[in-house]
Amino acid sequence: MASPAPEPMDPWGPALLTGRLVLADGTIFRGTGLGATGEAVGEVCFNTAITGYQEILTDPSYAGQIIAFTFPHIGNVGANDEDEEAAHPAVRGAVLRAGVTTPSNWRAANHLDVWLKKRGIVALAGIDTRALTARIRDQGFANAVIAHEPSGRFDEDALRRAAAGWNGLIGADLAKDVSTRERYSWSEGRWHWKEGFSGKPDARFHVVAMDFGAKRNILRSLTEIGARVTVVPADASAADILALAPDGVFLSNGPGDPAATGVYAVPTIKALVESGKPIFGICLGHQMLALALGCRTEKMHQGHHGANHPVKELSTGKVEIVSMNHGFTVAGDSLPKGVVQTHVSLFDGTNCGIALEGRPVFSVQHHPEASPGPQDSFYLFDRFAEMMERRA
Repeated sequence: MASPAPEPMDPWGPALLTGRLVLADGTIFRGTGLGATGEAVGEVCFNTAITGYQEILTDPSYAGQIIAFTFPHIGNVGANDEDEEAAHPAVRGAVLRAGVTTPSNWRAANHLDVWLKKRGIVALAGIDTRALTARIRDQGFANAVIAHEPSGRFDEDALRRAAAGWNGLIGADLAKDVSTRERYSWSEGRWHWKEGFSGKPDARFHVVAMDFGAKRNILRSLTEIGARVTVVPADASAADILALAPDGVFLSNGPGDPAATGVYAVPTIKALVESGKPIFGICLGHQMLALALGCRTEKMHQGHHGANHPVKELSTGKVEIVSMNHGFTVAGDSLPKGVVQTHVSLFDGTNCGIALEGRPVFSVQHHPEASPGPQDSFYLFDRFAEMMERRA
């Protein structure tokens, strides 16, 4: 039975209820449309970060998803061209509690509503995001349609049918949609206060990055440790990658079901492991490395999305506060002999890192580039550099 529709929270008046979020079970959230007009279908998740909304909205890992922000003041620092993680956002939509205020930040170049329109992202403000978050927490991910129509006229039954008819993310290979089509080089470093993005440093290593939906700040972090980075498509072969003579291989973040992308990527990763090259994976790259090493992945109840997640490094006992964005996880009970769990979530005990005994191969579920989020885990990039240095 469908849940009762929450009362609309509308600080601007009934005439401005120009947006809808209609869940597959018939639950309807009514509010004010923002950004692009039209409708989009996707999986609703909630993100608990209080900073970095622009980086979140441009993270390719959110392909196929509608993001509900639990922090109410989204848009208050505006938007700019420097904080984008990809040129073409793949997110399906955004849901906000409060209306977007006039930006108040010296780096702001656009109002968030203007930026959303330019990027083709449908958004909705003025709804009870606490109720939506509680629904996902209790019942799990929800498929939905987000819609923005300036007239305020919607066929809500048709929107519900569209949400109910969507196949969802299980079995979906979305990496192919966000990966680069052509090989390219990357040399830009991280952003520094009063300086902007750093220039090309003296390269000590050559890293080939398999692009399953790579964030720009991950590539910048690789540059920061002294790497010359060559980015290759998700379906690049091991022979093509090894022909580039890398000192190390990076497996990027990305969207969708790792088992689906793994159909073509896992054989490549297995061959790269056998080559003896140092390998470092993040997020989807972590999950597919795990598959290549004989582990299993599974869909999560509500996923992990935020910049405030506690993760414990088991070898040191150190607790790090990290940024996360994933709806699939490596099953902790599926690690075969020789694959060691290195990190674990202190929220729910799920796996957050693995390493291959006797080989320079490791990966983590969280985002050490911290975009957005704390920088507790940047040492993992340094660890990758040390592995490449020892192999040089």
